[in-house]
Amino acid sequence: LVIISLTITAILVIFIVPLTIVFFIYLSNILLLIYQRNGELKANPLSDVWDSARKTIASFWDIYARAWHGYELHGVENLPEGPGILVYYHGAIPIDYLYFLSRLFLWKKRLCLSVADHFVFRLPGLKLLLEVTGVMPGTREECLAALKNGYLVSISPGGVREALFSDESYQLMWGNRKGFAQVALEAKVPIIPMYTQNVREGYRMFKERRVFRQLYESTRLPLMPPYGGLPVKFRTYIGEPIPYDPNITTEELVEKKFYCSSLHKQVCEGNFLLSFQTKAAVQALISKHQTIPGSIWKALLDRFDKRRK
Repeated sequence: LVIISLTITAILVIFIVPLTIVFFIYLSNILLLIYQRNGELKANPLSDVWDSARKTIASFWDIYARAWHGYELHGVENLPEGPGILVYYHGAIPIDYLYFLSRLFLWKKRLCLSVADHFVFRLPGLKLLLEVTGVMPGTREECLAALKNGYLVSISPGGVREALFSDESYQLMWGNRKGFAQVALEAKVPIIPMYTQNVREGYRMFKERRVFRQLYESTRLPLMPPYGGLPVKFRTYIGEPIPYDPNITTEELVEKKFYCSSLHKQVCEGNFLLSFQTKAAVQALISKHQTIPGSIWKALLDRFDKRRK
């Protein structure tokens, strides 16, 4: 009985914060449903009619972010006034991205639409929350329409695979994904890199992942649960925009140290060059602001470091 009790206690401890986050997410959806019913709202979920509800939810998450992670957001001035594509590193739980959305709305009253994996839309009971916060499957047509309407659109090219199988080395796992770059070229908008310091120290995945990797590749479902939730310091850094220059040559990219192994074999397409440049920019933010390999102890001590890094 003692062993069983200790085991259950240990399981609850390592999963309690992630489960609490899930609870608060569903609570947010319930509050939106109450708001919708009381106001008899039938308006477009992205319309300004929902702003007071968005502000309430954003305020809650911002308080949670300040209290639990001492959350800071730097580089908001790098966001364009008009449309653009935000590209970010995906932690085990993208709670840092939720913090970013909340603070952006509170500071700028600006909504950033989010491209999410298809499994998110299969989760029961979150439909209204996803609609009001602008979460979408992210087809090319949807992204182009959102950018045309002046929205910021965010995407993590690593997605669920990066969330599950990256680690404290903060390896980017983008594969050959460059659709975001093609959309940026077609819409003629800048790409803005973004990264949150210590996101892997806050929430992690288990080391033994071979079975879960096979399951994910066959089902495309994130069946491996994250754990942790330590109150480490989170700082989100927004890098300088990357404007696309249709006249840039492969030689100029080499001079800028954006290494491409295929440059000597063929002339790369514009979307490949832009996606590679974006990956280098996100990696540069990681190298500048993150201790690698990540250290939970150092991330906890960062809570007491008041200097902007």
